[in-house]
Amino acid sequence: MLIFQRKLLQRISFNQVAKSRSYSSKRVVDVGQPTAATHPQLLKEGEITPGITSEEYISRRKKLLELLPEKSLAIIAAAPVKMMNDVVPYTFRQDADYSYITGCQQPGGIAVLGQECGLCMFMPEASPHDVSWQGHIAGVDAALDTFKAEQSYPMKRLREILPDMIRSSSKLFHNLNTAIPSYMDLEAFQKADSSGKVKDLSVYTHEARWIKSPAELKLMRDSASIGSQALLQTMLHSKTFPHEGMLAAKVEYECKMRGAQRMAFNPVVGGGHNGSVIHYSRNDQTIKDGDLVLMDVGCELHGYVSDLTRTWPPCGSFSPVNEELYDLILETNKECVKLCKPGASISQIHNYSVDKLRKGLKEIGVLKDDRHFHYHQLNPTNIGHFLGMDVHDCSTISCERPLKPGVVITIEPGVYIPSSFDGPERYRGIGIRIEDEVLITESGYEVLTGSIPKEVKHIESLINNYSHGMGTETQNIMRAASS
Repeated sequence: MLIFQRKLLQRISFNQVAKSRSYSSKRVVDVGQPTAATHPQLLKEGEITPGITSEEYISRRKKLLELLPEKSLAIIAAAPVKMMNDVVPYTFRQDADYSYITGCQQPGGIAVLGQECGLCMFMPEASPHDVSWQGHIAGVDAALDTFKAEQSYPMKRLREILPDMIRSSSKLFHNLNTAIPSYMDLEAFQKADSSGKVKDLSVYTHEARWIKSPAELKLMRDSASIGSQALLQTMLHSKTFPHEGMLAAKVEYECKMRGAQRMAFNPVVGGGHNGSVIHYSRNDQTIKDGDLVLMDVGCELHGYVSDLTRTWPPCGSFSPVNEELYDLILETNKECVKLCKPGASISQIHNYSVDKLRKGLKEIGVLKDDRHFHYHQLNPTNIGHFLGMDVHDCSTISCERPLKPGVVITIEPGVYIPSSFDGPERYRGIGIRIEDEVLITESGYEVLTGSIPKEVKHIESLINNYSHGMGTETQNIMRAASS
């Protein structure tokens, strides 16, 4: 009996090893970016990029073709590689329009979309030298099998095939942001351009991208959640790390540890008077005790970005002057969020915010009068912008456009009082912004960044209670690290 059991166990063990070897010998094709076969932890079967299926990419192309005039041809080149120096590239980020219709996250390709040809992708070819230094890239086979193009050719055949496609079209559109000589130098393209036949494609791609699908909204909620959690963790640590650079490093670390691929932009970390510089980027100052810090951050998750801002005192307590200004910005933020609904427009919400802030700044004595010119010196920004695959998404769509369900915008009132401001000294050098992401829904709105606190009492309680909860030894170590 024991001999039989031993033999049975050996047979089971052998079968398991055989199956394992059989499975591991299966060839998995590397197309230069994650797929469901190579990265099952990121993509489900049928997805081209995490969260977005091949069916959705095909429907995007169909929608874009329906928007384009009859017999049109659209040419979209991938984003170029940008170099720091002769051998070191900057981190590559794909052009949003190219990514939107193909899902390909690699440089070097050109996508052509038309009613006759469908999606035709011209793909780069990697030499053995390129593969050994940079890894595999997507080629013609990947364009057909992974990205579901109807046609695909190597880039070396572009001059042979694309001119006839251009000549047979009645109108030609291309992406101005990524336009390259490879197709612009073609005689057929130049002839079409000289006759006024070539137009900017972004008017149509932005229209297609403006309203987000359920799959896109899932990614945007997740991106907003990551950004909110990361900024909250940064706020909690700011009392022991009151330095702009350390806070910038902390928020980037927290975003990436939660799955973000990159920051949506270089974090704005403005302590004290630096907060009054709207797009401050140096992040190299120590934040003085009692000063506010304004942090504008965002991360990117599988092609979709977040964008949020909070302002708080790392010391754990708002001064009376800071709180007075902060309460005005907070009240404006909350009232503007309530205005977000289908049929409203960013412009309408902006005008409301301007009226409220002008009157409020005059009432508390920051402005001598509420004339627009004087107010504009303290806030030259808009109340918000569209958000999606880019931080300022779909920029060709007017802020006058009535909002629709599925559109995501930011609401970001602020005040930026320079140190040289000709007004009461107590207000000089203060910058405050409170920015939230808002999804327009059928019934109104959903605040995607609602999990991060913005009430004065909540902020002070969180910072002080977190700091008190740490042991004395831990606090001393953290202070030493920041000194």
